[in-house]
Order: sequence, then structure tokens, then C-alpha cells
Amino acid sequence: VIVSDHMVITLENQNDTEKIKIERLLKPLSGFSGMSGEMKELASVISRDIYLHCPNVRWEDIVGLEDAKRLVKEAVVYPIKYPQLFTGILSPWKGLLLYGPPGTGKTLLAKAVATECKTTFFNISASSIVSKWRGDSEKLVRVLFELARYHAPSTIFLDELESVMGQRGSSMGGEHEGSRRMKTELLVQMDGLARSDDLVFVLAASNMPWELDHAMLRRLEKRILVSLPQSQARQAMISHWLPPLTSTGGVELRTDLDYETLAEDVEGYSGSDIRLVCKEAAMRPVRKIFDALELHQDEDTDMPAIHLETVTTTDFLEVLAHTKPSARSLIDRYTAWESEYKSV
Repeated sequence: VIVSDHMVITLENQNDTEKIKIERLLKPLSGFSGMSGEMKELASVISRDIYLHCPNVRWEDIVGLEDAKRLVKEAVVYPIKYPQLFTGILSPWKGLLLYGPPGTGKTLLAKAVATECKTTFFNISASSIVSKWRGDSEKLVRVLFELARYHAPSTIFLDELESVMGQRGSSMGGEHEGSRRMKTELLVQMDGLARSDDLVFVLAASNMPWELDHAMLRRLEKRILVSLPQSQARQAMISHWLPPLTSTGGVELRTDLDYETLAEDVEGYSGSDIRLVCKEAAMRPVRKIFDALELHQDEDTDMPAIHLETVTTTDFLEVLAHTKPSARSLIDRYTAWESEYKSV
């Protein structure tokens, strides 16, 4: 075990392979100023959403999204490395919105930030800051930002932002007073970040940016469309998930695929859609041996050596015919919204 100022690194030797487990050390809450009993309880609730374990997603694991990676580095990585550059008009971005179809890598990018940026990472969803008790939601928002300053440098990731910051007054039958107060508190806290020198950065993700409150959009200075992958990225994804040879658990899976042609065939598919197609294609030769395996299981004889058939381009295309893209129909709406609100 290696202990540094900010993290614990545990080296575990399992079957002669070395596994590195990184756990972040946090300052104790006893040093958090203004801690009444109630606020201490709320702070402990928010602290549960801090990533203590490294998600282990690197920049190079994300295919494409170059603009998003560049802006995140400008907002989070470089201000910590080169603080002398980021003063005055060059003060770092405080808010970045990633929007686009589901399954295109928005949350994956957030995990890369948690892995690469060496900041305290708050993974916040609606359940983290919405409370049934009157007045608690806005208190949770305030405690969240105070904790982020206390543990700075910090990144606050707001996933599915439209569930928290929909347009005020737009809901059927009028908006609940508690929801309106929570949104106002979130906007006030975002304003406070923009006027301060605290190394706290808000990264938000949304599948439906047209539902977001306009005041929130103003505070998210950079807004990037995370669109469906381009041809080169699609080809890289297929070759990553279905390389010519993989070996897991002593079983070899071979493929004979025309990656360039298949990349054109999956146009309109998101990254998660492509992964699903690859997984289904890899399952085809496995399904063919289940009967033989079950027969040997019933006869209580030694398990035979497993030989899987090669996954071919034809197999992939047959899977593609039965697996449709999940978000292709929405891309025009994202493009239209981008033309009006883009800020890269």
C-alpha cells in the first residue's frame, strides 16, 4: 500500500497479475466550516456521491469527441497545471454542457475526467439533490457547492440535467414551489462560481437540451454536441470490440471482418448501439455449442475443448438486420438546436 497526500494506491497480486486499485483520500468533514448538525448530515449525504475509486477510463479509451476533450482539459487540467496562465480574461471555463443522443459517450467522458484530472469528482443526479422534505433540496445544492470548494480542485458532474433544470414554469399544472426554489439556488451557486477564483468546475450532460432553462444555458459557457460517431470512429469501435483474435477464459474467438465496409453499414448507430451489435455477433458462434455443453454436463463427463466458429462479415450483417439504431431519428433535432445555441 502506497499512501500519498491525495490517494491510496493498493497493489494486489492475483494469479501473478498485478492489479492497481486507486482510492482517493478526502479531507475530514470535521474541518468543513459552518457545520451545524443538520448541515453535517446533508454534507454526509452529498459525500456519498464523490468518486473515491478511480473509474479507470482514459482519454485514449474515448474514440472521437476531440472538441469535448480539448475543452475539458482547458477547464480542468491546464488551470491546475499552469495557474499563472489562467487569470483575468483567461480565467478557466466554469461550466460545460455535453448534449446529444443517448449512448454517444457523454457519461464516459465524465468518467475520463474523474480518472485523468486528479480532482474530487462529485457524480450528481436528480436523486442526490431532490428531497421530499421542504427546504432540503436547496440546502443540498448549497452544501454540494460548499463541499466542492472545500475539496477543491473539484468537478461537479450533473447527469441528465433536464431532470433537474427544466424550464421554470413549463410543467403542466404549474411548477412546485420547492422545485423552483431548488433551481434558483442552483443558478445562484453557478453565478457564485463564475465570480470566484475557486477551482470548481461544473460538467453537465443532457439528452434533451431543448428542455433546459435558458438561465442555466447562459451559465454553462461551453455547449458541445456529442453526436453520432463518424466513419473512422465507427471502424475503430468495431475493431476494438471484435479484433481478429481474442482469448478470454482460455477460449479463443476469431473474426474475419471487413471493418471498412461494416463501418459504413452502421452509419446512424451510436457507440452503445455498435457495442451491442458487436456483442450479439460474438454470441452467434457461442450459441451453436450450448447443446453440446449441456449434453456433457448431463453425462457428467469431462468438459470438451471449446472451439468457436469464426465470426464473419455475413454474421455481423445478419445481426445488423435485427438490431436497429436507438437515436438516428433525433439527430436532426440536435443539429437544429446546435445551430442556435452552439458554443465550442
